[in-house]
Amino acid sequence: MTDTAVPMLWSGDLAGTLAFYQALGYTVTYEQTKPYVYGAVEKDGCALHFASAPPGVALPAEHVGALLMVDDVAARHAEFTAALRAHYGKIPAKGLPRITRFTPGQSRFSLVDPVGNTVLVIQRDEPKELDYGGSTRLTGLARVLDNARVLRDFKNDDKAATRVLETGLRRFGTAAPATELARAYAALAELAVATEDQDRLAHWRSELAALTLSAADRAALAADIAAAGTLTRWLTETAD
Repeated sequence: MTDTAVPMLWSGDLAGTLAFYQALGYTVTYEQTKPYVYGAVEKDGCALHFASAPPGVALPAEHVGALLMVDDVAARHAEFTAALRAHYGKIPAKGLPRITRFTPGQSRFSLVDPVGNTVLVIQRDEPKELDYGGSTRLTGLARVLDNARVLRDFKNDDKAATRVLETGLRRFGTAAPATELARAYAALAELAVATEDQDRLAHWRSELAALTLSAADRAALAADIAAAGTLTRWLTETAD
């Protein structure tokens, strides 16, 4: 015997919610407005159902509604990004709806629909015992970078990640190797793009450019160094 659990999310706007998921490639499998509101979508064998809030219960602005386990989280993020850009003309990265950004090495991202249901999209083989930052195996700026990664990628708290990195640089920057400084400067530049802080972006790009790095180090850090530019393109690129 096999049980199946189907996420049931709340919807204050069924038509708009179903249209959002249709834009992502889901098929509407059920839509009912009377005697009560109910709808369902399905994609790749995964169903999401939607119902109105119980009487007297106010809908929260946002809440985690479902976990979606996928075989290739990077590919799914790229697929959803392309679909949302085509539907909205550009990436909805703030407000409702929105999709969180994705950097190489991440194992999850968040999708928030028009009524605040959050779907956490997770790599199916993500380790059960995740390192959520602050590893005792790391010290100095390396440990700070690890903590900032968790704040940015798992908690979606860009401002806190920025504070942690800037504090870490003041404390450990003078003793840190150039490669760690480069990762910190690059991360702060990317965070400045996310928080729309042009002054900080210019400052950290300047600090990064002034570092002396070997060709091998620059090659190894290529993705980090390009992160701010990649995010800028992701946020500003429009549909054809």
